[in-house]
Amino acid sequence: MWSKRKGLTITGLFMFAGLFAVACGTQTVEVEVTREVEVEVEVIKEVEVEVPVGGELVTLVARCRARPPTEDWRCNNLLFGVAEVNADLEAAGDSRRVVLKTIQDNTGFGDIMQEFALAYEDGQAPDIVLTGHEFIGTEATAGRIVSIESMIADYPEFDNMIDGLWASVTFKGERWGIPQDTEARPIYWDMNLLASVPGWDAARVDGLAAEIEAGNFTLSDMLDAAEAAVGAGVVDAGMGFWMRPSNGTDFTGVYYAFGGETIDAETGTLVYDTVAGLKFYQFFERGLTGDGAHSFLTGDWGGSYHPNVSGGNVLFWAGGSWQWAEWADQWTGDLGGEAYQFENWGYALYPAGEAGGSASTLSHPLAYLVSAQSEHPDLALALIAKATTDEANTRHAINSTHLAILTTQASYEPYASAEFLASVTYMLDFSRFLPNNPNWGTYQQTTFDALSGVQAGELTAQEAVDFVVETLENQLGDEIIILG
Repeated sequence: MWSKRKGLTITGLFMFAGLFAVACGTQTVEVEVTREVEVEVEVIKEVEVEVPVGGELVTLVARCRARPPTEDWRCNNLLFGVAEVNADLEAAGDSRRVVLKTIQDNTGFGDIMQEFALAYEDGQAPDIVLTGHEFIGTEATAGRIVSIESMIADYPEFDNMIDGLWASVTFKGERWGIPQDTEARPIYWDMNLLASVPGWDAARVDGLAAEIEAGNFTLSDMLDAAEAAVGAGVVDAGMGFWMRPSNGTDFTGVYYAFGGETIDAETGTLVYDTVAGLKFYQFFERGLTGDGAHSFLTGDWGGSYHPNVSGGNVLFWAGGSWQWAEWADQWTGDLGGEAYQFENWGYALYPAGEAGGSASTLSHPLAYLVSAQSEHPDLALALIAKATTDEANTRHAINSTHLAILTTQASYEPYASAEFLASVTYMLDFSRFLPNNPNWGTYQQTTFDALSGVQAGELTAQEAVDFVVETLENQLGDEIIILG
């Protein structure tokens, strides 16, 4: 076992083939057993295989970040690929056979990558780690993962990858990972509440998504509606617009909406745009002082965010496409789940920050990375390839409400018939990504600390920008470009 993980209760089906000693003359018999097991431990699964006489058994370890049960296919698709990889090895006359162990839970991305670094120091890093693409710059610079640029062409499964997603795993001109999933971050709204706001009616509500896509409805317009809703008593003060209650990718999406940039394409150096940054903080400052938005950073997920946005208390909210399934399963199930959400909620891209701008969304692909300590990176990538098919990725997409990563999935019937997924796939054409830079963690934390100050009323928007500039220059020196 690579590392001890926090326990949880799961019930699953495990299928095993018999594994016997490899020795001259040893008889092997395949045995398949299906059994239901309930355990209160980390999600660790092992697939065992039959090895030919004289062959080599290669044990690979995969570490996946996944929120159970909706995201379990992140590692489970690798398990499903073991038999196919071994069949390919047999057909090619390769005497190696693969056995896979997986470790999967909902540990935070930063914690997983810290564990990965510590395991690497001990010479016990997993062969495959699934994490956010933004860690590629750090891991590649540290030498803990391998570039797969020269190997990608050996696996035809990767030919159908949506071309724009390759940018999310590219660092210094080379690809260092395979996208496993992606998503959109829509703005959602309660249609019934919005139709009750002065100046709005059902027809205008129905046309809002198209107006946002065309750039005709901005973030400022959204706060106008939020403030009008509070003024008319449609929602309580502060309930016009909400975002996540903790640090995360979503806030960078708002910065992008105001025209901000995070990285210089030629040098790979991080960029902070003070003009866009000021507009970003002014947006949240206005939301707080105008009663349209709440100081949502004082809340939490289960106690405030989810029950309020799904419970008809908030007019507009920023969320993830993957949360659609979570809301239907855990928060609106007694109201009808997904059917209720379709009937009562609207959703669209992030509006442009201001007139003349463009609607957008921020996608945060997760990526399979191959450890530099893996003795068989070709087999690790072969397993990843088997998880990168229409069938495999659609299993994950439907279960977790993540979007397609392959061009062929849009016409793959199980994906095409998933109404919500099909309705938001167009957002991938408007996607922006986080930068792959080893200093991104410092940048993100600094800009969030400033936002927390604005939300608490301790910093003005201009003071927040000044704080960001001073902190980034002190901590990053020549590794940050300040614009504006």
